[in-house]
Formats: sequence, C-alpha cells, structure tokens
Amino acid sequence: MKFGGTSVGDDKIIGRVVSIIEKYSSEGNEIALVVSAMSGVTDQLHAIASEVEKSSDNPPVDAFVNSLRSKHKKVLDAVAKDESESVMKEIDKSLENLKNILTAVHNLRELTLRSKDYIISFGERLSAQIVSAALRQAGISSVPLNGCEAGILTNTNHGCAHVLPESSPRIKSRVVPLMQDGVPVIMGYMGCTGEGIVTTLGRSGSDYSAAIVGAAIDADEVWIWTDVDGIMTSDPRIIEDARVIPEISYLEAMELSYFGAEVLHPRTIEPAMQKGIPVRVKNTFKPDLPGSCVLSDKHRDERVVKAITFIDKVSLINLAGAQMFGRPGVARSIFTALAESQVNVMMISQGSSESNISLIVDDDHLNNALTALNRVQQGGYIREVTYDRDVSAVAVVGVGMAGAPGIAGRVFTALGKAGVNLMMISQGSSEVNISFVVKHDDGRKALRVLHDEFMLSEDSE
Repeated sequence: MKFGGTSVGDDKIIGRVVSIIEKYSSEGNEIALVVSAMSGVTDQLHAIASEVEKSSDNPPVDAFVNSLRSKHKKVLDAVAKDESESVMKEIDKSLENLKNILTAVHNLRELTLRSKDYIISFGERLSAQIVSAALRQAGISSVPLNGCEAGILTNTNHGCAHVLPESSPRIKSRVVPLMQDGVPVIMGYMGCTGEGIVTTLGRSGSDYSAAIVGAAIDADEVWIWTDVDGIMTSDPRIIEDARVIPEISYLEAMELSYFGAEVLHPRTIEPAMQKGIPVRVKNTFKPDLPGSCVLSDKHRDERVVKAITFIDKVSLINLAGAQMFGRPGVARSIFTALAESQVNVMMISQGSSESNISLIVDDDHLNNALTALNRVQQGGYIREVTYDRDVSAVAVVGVGMAGAPGIAGRVFTALGKAGVNLMMISQGSSEVNISFVVKHDDGRKALRVLHDEFMLSEDSE
C-alpha cells in the first residue's frame, strides 16, 4: 500500500491511514507500506534549495528548518504521544543534516543534481518516521526504512533515477521478514546508487517505489491510496461528470499516465505488469469505495473508449526540408540529437512525403530541443525549424478501439462540428491511442466534446 502526500497531510488523516492498516492487517493481510512526504513539503524543499543557492544575503535556513520541525512535531505529538520523544530525536538528526547541506549549498553557491536529490528526499524521511510511530502507538510493530535500507538500487540519473533489476532480491530479503511481524514503512520517491548516494525517482515517484516493492515481494496486489475515487474517464476538474473507471488494462493506464493523467506515475505500471500484479487505486477519504483496478491487457469491456485526457504544457516543433525526402539517417540524426540533450519526445508525426516531421515536447524541454535541432540543421538536411508553445495535446484511449471501425471518424467528426482545428495527428499501430494537437484555447473544449461523444452517448445507447 502506498499513501500519497494528501493521505499523510495531518494528524487526522494519518489516523485514518492507521485505521485502514489495522483493518486489513486484522484480516490476515501482510502489508508493506510506502509513504510520500506530507503535502506541500517537497515543494517547499525545492523552493528553499533554489533560494539558498541564489541568495547573496543570509538565507532563511534556520527559520525554514524550525518551521518544518514544528509542523512535524505537532502531527507526531497528536498521533503517537508515547513515541514522540524518541522519534523527535531521529527527526532532529535528519533536520540537522538538512540544515548542513542547505548551508553548504549557500556557501558554495552551487546546487548540484546530487545535492538537490539529497535535499528533496527529506520530506519522506520525516513523514515515514511519523507514520511508523503512529502504527506502533496503535499496537502494530513497525520500523521506518529509507529507500536505500529497503534495497531500492538505482542508476545515477539524479532527479529521475531508474531502479535497477538487482534491487528485487535486495528488497525481498529486507522487507518480507519485517512484514511477518508488523508493517514496515518505506520512504517513497527515493533510492540510492551502489555507492549509497541518494537518488530520487522523479515527481510522484512514490507510486513507482510502491510498484517496485510490490513486484519484488510478489505482492498479491499493489494499492495506491490517494485523494480521488479512482482512475477517471477524464480530469474531474475540467469535466464535472467524469466518473470512475472500475477496471482498466495495464496498457490503457500507461497511455493515460504518459498523457497527463495524474493518478498514477508513468512508470508505476511497468513493474506490476511484468509480474501480472493488479494495481488498485483507492480513496483514503472514502476507503469503502471499490476504486479502480488495473488488470491484464487482455481485459475488455463493452466501452470502446475508456478515457480522454490532455496535456497543456507542451510545445509543437515542426521540421521541414526537401533534403529530408528519401535520405536515410535524417530521422536518426534528429532523435539522436534530442536524446543526447535529454529531450523527451511525447508525440511524432511524419508526412508521407518525408519532408516534414512534427514533434511534441514538454515546455521545459523546448529550449534544449531547439538547441539540439539547430546542430542537426547545420548539416543541411533541415531547411526550417519552427515551434509553437500555444498548443495542447489530447489523447483518446481505449483497448477496445483496436479493430473497432469508425472510432477515428467519430473523433474527428465531433471535433469538426465543434469548430476545433487539428494541428497534428498521431496514432500508434496498437490503435489503443489516438492523439492530436490543437491550439491551447481549444484543449478543454476538445476534451468536453469528446467526453460527451463517447462517455455520455454510449450510456444512452
């Protein structure tokens, strides 16, 4: 079970977590727990790390650390009064280390990726201590483990590290014995290199931690506890009548996560899928609801389109040049240059003439992408590189789309009737995803139109 930041945000919510663990533990389940930082803490750690690097005056390190201490002590005193004194000693050791690294960053005026990973891992270091203490207060044996202690071994890609295959036996040997007598609490989002250097797994990486641990211990299921009722047919902040999808395939869930659905981390599904372990998404605040279950790709239901999602912080890059036509190696040069610049390409579309290639990249990667493509352009194959930040990418997802005639026609007819102009279209050979690009102002409109077309009209049929 993994509990996110809003699920460990204060003493009342942590009390709710303890009740959930008590319930399922009393039913004979062996549980490993993964926790995120308390809501807002990781953002605060990012902010203070940047501030101390750039500040020429004395940065507010002491004030920040004291504020963090007060916040966590207040919660600890409420959920584990008997454990408070001993646990605060461990928390104070962590906070002293945090203070030292922030001071060092300020003195050097340099925030390396390695230092940043170490700093932003402190949110989980503190929350895990408190949740573990709350479980002990309730009579459940529990010890907190950081990612390294739990056996999560990663590469050295700081900020978005990948877990190495040799982690599995390490995790199993360290976590399973603790599950037999209690509930270990593992600090999500973090791991370490073979040299013991702290790494982080990227934003929302606690989901990834949970899936890695679940796969390593051969869990029956991986449960992601969050603040929504499950995986939705669309973003409920935009589509008021979006609803929970009871069951969804691994492939569909991966497509949705890569296209901006925030319920699951994009890499969460992979470890579970390799072991065939179901991933269940449930609401901490409504634990009796069934939530959503991510199952084998063989799963089907009558609904052709499962969900519609979009990303609005993306940029469209167009490459043009007659010299690209029929010339081997041009595409390789383009994508090699982008990969070497750490640019993630989210969508690709190429005309049959081969003289135009369109790409979608994250806004944050645009400058790196343009620099990389400028180098390729100097080779003479690309005549022109243009870009547009004012776009949104929309994806229509559903395993049932494969082999179902007329889906693309319905998509584009509905958009045409609504006056939504398409700037780029991309569809994989799996036919699980039809994605396209529209002007930013049309993104939400496209989402609404397609949700009505597939989610509402099918209900009335």
